[in-house]
Amino acid sequence: MDDVAVSAPGREACVRLDAENPLASLRDRFRMPRDVIYMCGNSLGPVPVGVPERMRRAVEVEWTDDVVRAWSSAGWHVAPERVGARIARLIGAADDEVIVADSTSVNLFKLLVAALRKNAGRKVIVVERGDFPTDMYVASGVAELLGGEVRMVRPDERAGAIDESVAVVALSEVKYRTARGYDMRAMTRAVQDVGALMLWDLCHSAGVMEIALNDCNADYAVGCGYKYLNGGPGAPSYSFVAKRHQADLRQPLTGWHGHAAPFAFVDDYAPAAGMARLRCGTSPQFSLIALEAALEAFDGVDLKAVRVRSEQLTSLFIDLFDAHLVSRGFGLVTPREVERRGSQVSIAHAEAYAIMQALLAKGVIGDLRAPDVLRFGLAPMYVRCVDVFDTVAALVEIVDGRVYERAEYRQPGKVI
Repeated sequence: MDDVAVSAPGREACVRLDAENPLASLRDRFRMPRDVIYMCGNSLGPVPVGVPERMRRAVEVEWTDDVVRAWSSAGWHVAPERVGARIARLIGAADDEVIVADSTSVNLFKLLVAALRKNAGRKVIVVERGDFPTDMYVASGVAELLGGEVRMVRPDERAGAIDESVAVVALSEVKYRTARGYDMRAMTRAVQDVGALMLWDLCHSAGVMEIALNDCNADYAVGCGYKYLNGGPGAPSYSFVAKRHQADLRQPLTGWHGHAAPFAFVDDYAPAAGMARLRCGTSPQFSLIALEAALEAFDGVDLKAVRVRSEQLTSLFIDLFDAHLVSRGFGLVTPREVERRGSQVSIAHAEAYAIMQALLAKGVIGDLRAPDVLRFGLAPMYVRCVDVFDTVAALVEIVDGRVYERAEYRQPGKVI
């Protein structure tokens, strides 16, 4: 890359920045895929080093030798609360305010229903267009079930849409497509000022940013375990409920594991105390075990330093974008203001699908969001500045050589 119109670091400068990175050793906590540049932790995190051995023990010792006794001997039964406490420390919550169970969509359903029941007399759920589609789908299902209304708004319509008719506002802290971020404290205050409840989706922020749910006085939150928390494909989700709301929390999926005495096997339902009432059925233990082992990668990690590194990586990508990609037909989707973005850079191109397929063939793994957005997750614990430089260099080669015009890169139907 020899563009000179806009100044940006060269590859040697990026190597120096990596050498000066105080978090550089954290990359050793992951089994990175060989011979590729991995920029897709915003979709699926890589394997932390402790996970394979922990899973081997779960199968060969706990399941093989202990069998059903492992629910007690290996602590399987209390794993949802135990793993939840680990996540709580990453999102600014108390240990007894987070539980791991089910998927993000299921947990969102449970908490939206709980919010409408709590805010009786109000029927409106506010969601934002451009958030992850499942948030809108689930909100619509809840509204249909309870006779409510979903108010889908654009960002510029949001202020006028949140009024005294609103029961709950559900928003992603960081948008999956653009990486645009919210001021959680200000948004929560604005929602609560009109008597509504605030529910945050943390899927694209937990693990790469400082999150302070309690300091911001959030009411509810959900998040997934498989992106920046590196818990593996389909890793279970977690729910946060502020302690002040737990005693009267009424969630709709009243399964036996959420009962106050699940092994009493009585006919009538009585909710468990605290977060345990958000349990439903039997927890998928191997998924929980993998997530718990993955979270050890965060032991001793300062999330303030992680955020500083995130800002460095995203700023570097945008500097390189300005120097090398604007002139080649790319547009910047992610906000330029560092305080308004998460740990991802999204760019747009009319040939995005074919360019991403060509990029994958070059050993650079990002992903695509139709119709024209290429996303690059810059997880600070393992992505390097030189990875960012090499990714941009590969994009330049693909466009300058018109590599994306090859037939094999234009075949439809691939996931990324």
